[in-house]
Amino acid sequence: MLLGRLCAGCHPGRCVFFLTVALLSDAVGLVLLLLGIFATLNYWDFLVYTGALILAFSLLFWLAWYCFNIEGPLEKLDI
Repeated sequence: MLLGRLCAGCHPGRCVFFLTVALLSDAVGLVLLLLGIFATLNYWDFLVYTGALILAFSLLFWLAWYCFNIEGPLEKLDI
């Protein structure tokens, strides 16, 4: 019950696109990485390296999502 109340007030922010791309790239990168590690394939190294690169690029999407969701008062901006 407590978990339902905590998630009821959560919202993804203003940049849902970056959040979606970051979550998808995390999922795809993790699947490729684990498939390359645990599957007995001849091209396991391609899967491991590609999964690691996708996970590294997902950090850029997480950073963009975080930066675009920072809220501050307009008076403190020197525009």
